[in-house]
Amino acid sequence: METKSNELFWEASIEQVKSGVIESEQEYTCIVCEKAFEKGRIYEIDSNLYNAKKAAQLHIAEDHESMLNYLLQMNSTFTGVSDIQREIMTLISKGLSDKEIATSLGVAGSTIRNHRYKLREKEKQARLFLAMMDLLSEGSNKKINKLEKETICDAHKSATTLDDRYNITDKEKVDTIKTYMDENGALKNFPVKAKKKIIVLEEITKNFSKGKMYSEKEVNRVLKRIYEDYVSIRRALIEYGFFERKDDCSCYWVKE
Repeated sequence: METKSNELFWEASIEQVKSGVIESEQEYTCIVCEKAFEKGRIYEIDSNLYNAKKAAQLHIAEDHESMLNYLLQMNSTFTGVSDIQREIMTLISKGLSDKEIATSLGVAGSTIRNHRYKLREKEKQARLFLAMMDLLSEGSNKKINKLEKETICDAHKSATTLDDRYNITDKEKVDTIKTYMDENGALKNFPVKAKKKIIVLEEITKNFSKGKMYSEKEVNRVLKRIYEDYVSIRRALIEYGFFERKDDCSCYWVKE
């Protein structure tokens, strides 16, 4: 089954993605790390008191800098934004003029103008595409990822690549986990096929807490309980974008 964070993030509306927060009857939840802020509770932040909604907003700014920054750091396969477009958008968000951006990137001013034009065309296409998808869902009374008896799952949003290996249904997840993992969450053997590896690695990642920093020794201790060849599992968690680490391997954390 999909993790809660994937469900929250991929099912969020445009306005919810922009704010980074989803409101329910009981709480406000961050769609990036799924941290929840309970309604009716007062939160103390830097010696100041805030209600749940404001605390959630401050959390986005403090822990994720901004939703624009978070989205710009996502894999370009998800966003459809090229590396140079990402740089330009980042510099625009910082308030730089086109001349300053051109100087910073070492390109002509006309290049920035051309990228602005392309981004505008992409914006118009995206708006029309979303309208078409909404109309298609309303007309068929079924979302595009709904098959007859299965649902195509969304890839984890920190995936390093996005290809057919991520064309996975909810039934495939359940069947793969049942085949390769026992009732205690231990791995019977590590799958050879990449698609099955992704499913298993996603399940293994649930043993770690988001936002927590782990030493390599702590990561190994958890993984040893899951599989004998824990080094291969640790390497795969990095390779497929479930985990991130410092260059000197002194610290590991779940990618958000």
